This record gives sequence, C-alpha cells and structure tokens, in this order.
Amino acid sequence: MPDAPAVPEPLLAPEFLRRLETLELVSKKIRAGRMKGDRLSKRKGRGSEFADFRPYSIGDDLRFLDWNLYGRLEKLFLRLFLEEEDLHVHLLVDTSESMTFGRPSKLRYAKQLAAALGFVGLVNLDRVAITTVGGAMQVGSPQFRGRPSLWRMVRFLDTFPDGGSGDFSQSLRKFSLRATGRGVVVVLSDFLDKGGYEEGFRYLLARNLDIYAVQILDAEEIEPPFTGDLKLTDAEDGDEAEVTISAPLLKRYKETLDAFRGGLATFCNRRGMSYLFTSTQVPFEKLVLNYLRSRGLLR
Repeated sequence: MPDAPAVPEPLLAPEFLRRLETLELVSKKIRAGRMKGDRLSKRKGRGSEFADFRPYSIGDDLRFLDWNLYGRLEKLFLRLFLEEEDLHVHLLVDTSESMTFGRPSKLRYAKQLAAALGFVGLVNLDRVAITTVGGAMQVGSPQFRGRPSLWRMVRFLDTFPDGGSGDFSQSLRKFSLRATGRGVVVVLSDFLDKGGYEEGFRYLLARNLDIYAVQILDAEEIEPPFTGDLKLTDAEDGDEAEVTISAPLLKRYKETLDAFRGGLATFCNRRGMSYLFTSTQVPFEKLVLNYLRSRGLLR
C-alpha cells in the first residue's frame, strides 16, 4: 500500500496559544470602532473609565450629569469617560511564487506569523482580516472577531491559493481601496518583486494606518551555499541565467542584498512605518515572543 500523505503540523501549537493570550497588538493611530472592545482611546465618550468633567451645555445627555458635584457647587457638570473601542488588524500575506522557497517555506513561516498575530487580535476582541497579496489570485477573509473565530481563521490560512506571479504593488492598491476601519496593517513578504514595493506602500500610507513591513527570507537567500556553474531560474517569471558562482560574485550578491534590505528599511522609517526582518531559521516562537515585542508590534 502507498504511504499515507503526511499530515501538516498545525500552524499554532496549543501550548503556544496559551503564551500568546497575555499579549496585544500595538497601534499608535487607534480610531473608534463600531463595537466596544478591550481597548481605550484618547477620545472622550461613554465608555467605562472616567476621564474628566466639563460644564453642562443645552442638549447634553442628562444621564451623565454629576449630581454630587451639583450639590457642592450648585453648577451642572457632565462626567466624561474614555471611550472603549476595537482595533482593526489587517494581515497581508504575500503568496507569490518566491514565497514558496525554503524548508520551511517562507510562505509557511508567514502563515504561522499571521496566525499568531491574528490570535492575539482575537483574544483582545480586535477585528482581524487576512488578505493575500502578490500572487496570481488575491483573496480576502471575512472579518474575524473573538476567540471562537480562531479555527475559521486558521482554516482560511491553510486553504487560500498560493503561488503564481502577480503585481505586488497593485495588490496593495486593491486592498487599500477595499479595506475598512483604522488600525494596524502587517505586510508579511520577502519583497522580492521586480515591480518594487514603493508604489504599493504609498497606497497604504494614504489610509493612515499603522504599517509594519515584515521581511522574511530563507537562510539560503542570506548565505547561498552554492558554488560552480549553475543555471538559475527566477521563481516569479521563469527567467533563466547561467552563472559561475565564485567568491567575488557571492560577495557582490551579499552586498546587493544588504543594500536592498537597507533601502527597504530606510523607505519605511522615513515614512513612519516599521520595518522588521527575520530569517525562517529563527525559531518561530522566539520571533513572536521576543523580537516582535522588542520592536513594538506586540506588548
């Protein structure tokens, strides 16, 4: 009998979920949502945490008058509260052909990271949505909210189409035109698109979102182990080139890669975006629990 196909490991192990429960995603640009969540905005409204008083004006809601203060001062004052709100969390996963490279693949690593960040959002009653970018097809999930939505979110990550060539910047443009709500957008990609990333990020910037660009590369892309005569094939468009891998060529490759990473980081930092870099060789749990917290995406 033929061997049964291997069952893939779950994106998130149960014991790791328990460690994620105490974290939350960080946004510097929180806006009021349509439902009450666990997060407090700086806008004064009708939430649960007292903020201040202000004099009563005709038309104000009489339910918020402070009668104790009236008894002492014989003047009408309104009690103001910090308004509770929910955060919108948009997770954009690059599904282009180059993301299928590596063991584990960069795409698998990105899915794990999206699942972890999504779970943190669900635990905190944030609105979580996932959209694929960069691949031949662009699909988006419904909005997930609350812990019971975890397995529907994971099922979406496990089953969305991946691979094929697409326009990375145009997929970010399409997302920007359709996206609703304010909050955080996390782009998980290797950013190795011949069309570049600049135009796509400008569309995101126009939405006034907190933007995190997480670049994921495989160890062999960072330190190529190859030598000798090789035929290289571009994973995105199939272009082929015959090259001789020598020490000077490897040196130039590493310098080019460092310059590319530096350019992406500079582009992000100058525009108020956050750039984070990781290799698939970094243990996933360490990335989430240590590095992402130190860089301000989680707390």
